Amino acid sequence: MTGIAPTAAGSQVLDDRTATKVTFAALVGNALEWYDFFLFTTATALVFNVQYFASDDPVTAAMASFATLAVGFIARPLGGLIFGRMGDRVGRRRTLLITVVLIGVTTGLIGVLPNQFTIGVAAPILLTLLRIVQGLALGGEWSGAIIIAVEHAPPAKRGRFAALPQIGSPIGTLLSSGAFALVSLLSRESFDAWGWRLPFLAAIPLLLIAVFIRRQLEESPAFRELVEHNEVAHAPLTRVFRESWRQVLVGAGVAFLGMGGFYLVTTFVISYGTRVLHLDRTLLLSGTLVAAVGEIFVIVVAGRLTERFGATRVVAGGGLATAILAFPVFWLIESRAPVLVILAMTIGVGALSFSYGACGTVLAGLFPPALRYSGVAIASNAAAVLSGCVPLIATALFAASGNQIWTAAVIFIVIALTTGVSGLFFPRLSIGEAGIRN
Repeated sequence: MTGIAPTAAGSQVLDDRTATKVTFAALVGNALEWYDFFLFTTATALVFNVQYFASDDPVTAAMASFATLAVGFIARPLGGLIFGRMGDRVGRRRTLLITVVLIGVTTGLIGVLPNQFTIGVAAPILLTLLRIVQGLALGGEWSGAIIIAVEHAPPAKRGRFAALPQIGSPIGTLLSSGAFALVSLLSRESFDAWGWRLPFLAAIPLLLIAVFIRRQLEESPAFRELVEHNEVAHAPLTRVFRESWRQVLVGAGVAFLGMGGFYLVTTFVISYGTRVLHLDRTLLLSGTLVAAVGEIFVIVVAGRLTERFGATRVVAGGGLATAILAFPVFWLIESRAPVLVILAMTIGVGALSFSYGACGTVLAGLFPPALRYSGVAIASNAAAVLSGCVPLIATALFAASGNQIWTAAVIFIVIALTTGVSGLFFPRLSIGEAGIRN
């Protein structure tokens, strides 16, 4: 048990070196998972509506493509149930190895999938099935990465270590958007014919790296203690729904802005910008890249703020700030000025990232170790279901309003306030672990 020393009381003392090593391994795998997942997200706005959902009506094609995006999020709760139970029954490490392999292989298969013009209706059906598998895998990945980092971290420093795996999201965004930005430099004919497939195929070598690193992970001390004391939950899912349903609701609310808000400012904006504002796709992808870089710094700061001021203040403050900035963000995007569009996307993602950076601490603090994987997976994936539908809902309401941008701003505000208010309930529902500030 490297880096973990038993005390006289039999508990385990956690040190920074071990926590850093484990958190890095969790981060690398999480970054790959988000890279794979975000590839699909970006391709939904730029590729799949043409390659797999061709239609004379661009709005219909966009909505069909976004519906496939939403399917992946709808599958996430089932994945959360499957892998959440596995994480609480057989361990965090083994479960995380399975999820990373599953999503990496699936992404590679998307890269070789024939399009609608080649195999007809089978193409969108197969694409949807692969998206479902992606959703299942991610349903257990994010929660597991957060939990194994938290359970290896010294209690007083859990804010920073819970935040670090969250950086996997912007890193995944940078890698996926960067990959698409590169292949977008190809001619339109080459991009449509084969160029868009290259980022998906790149998932295979990245998968090999992630598996190698994750195999070096040790099982979490908290789970080892459960095994040693014969306290592993036999029916963790049942117990979560029976004993911790309030925590599930609060956890889902806290996670909503970091997921749903992000997809509104990125996926919806990319579709809206190219389809309605006729902005260059390279500009919008560049905006996503700049926003992701800013998100990395905000998440790190949010982790430290969580330790200093408590998770409640960071989550609630981030939600309020996002709500205030919602209209200015979309007004700037509507200006069509390249610098202002990039600035708006960066501000929007940066604001919501304060709550996102603190939500790992909140979710892990809502559930006891025996139920933690299941509880965090159920809560985070409940938020993911709503989040995956956000671009679809925003596109539908935007079209119904006659292309009025205020509809997207209002959606952003509702999401932000949902997270902010949910964060206020954390202190009364947390398990009150030593060293963690509510």
